[in-house]
Amino acid sequence: MKRHNIVTERRKKKIENVLKHRQPDLTVVMENIHDPHNVSAILRSADAVGVEEVQLVYTVEKFPKLGKKSSASATKWVDRRTFDSIKECYAKLHTEGFKIYATHMGKDSKSLYQLDLTGKIALVLGNEHHGVSDEAAELADGNFQIPMVGMIQSLNVSVACAVSLYEAMRQRLEKDIYKKPKFNSRQLKKMFDDWAKR
Repeated sequence: MKRHNIVTERRKKKIENVLKHRQPDLTVVMENIHDPHNVSAILRSADAVGVEEVQLVYTVEKFPKLGKKSSASATKWVDRRTFDSIKECYAKLHTEGFKIYATHMGKDSKSLYQLDLTGKIALVLGNEHHGVSDEAAELADGNFQIPMVGMIQSLNVSVACAVSLYEAMRQRLEKDIYKKPKFNSRQLKKMFDDWAKR
């Protein structure tokens, strides 16, 4: 019984600490990413940097079935919101004040490291074979690419996501953004009660 209480207290402190660092103003938009391993890895990276919720846009592919072992922790702690189209997704994010950047190798694409990722930011990642759709690139507020100097000018989508999210985290850490919770005490209490049941 004593051991159970210790574990419960540890879990409580862990949940409270994680919630204080959650970043509701940073999100990822997944467009037709079909490989469950990539989706799982993206969710893990999102959780690791404090993303509260990701956006799912599946117009061609179906959202893959995720194995319990490979993705249980990530799917448990990162909320997901689904949309039927890029237009619908972008409209909702814009209404909420997000600036949207899509990963796209175009002549007007900026380097990831030129972006200010400390505000309300949505990063759009596309299908493993085709990248983001033309629509997703055109309707975004801007396009970016990760600088590369190798022979192969592409990264696995989950790796690209991790690199991008950790640049956002680096910028936010530099400005001490993680030190102040983004939720008020009432919101944190409500979230804690929800998480404690997961």
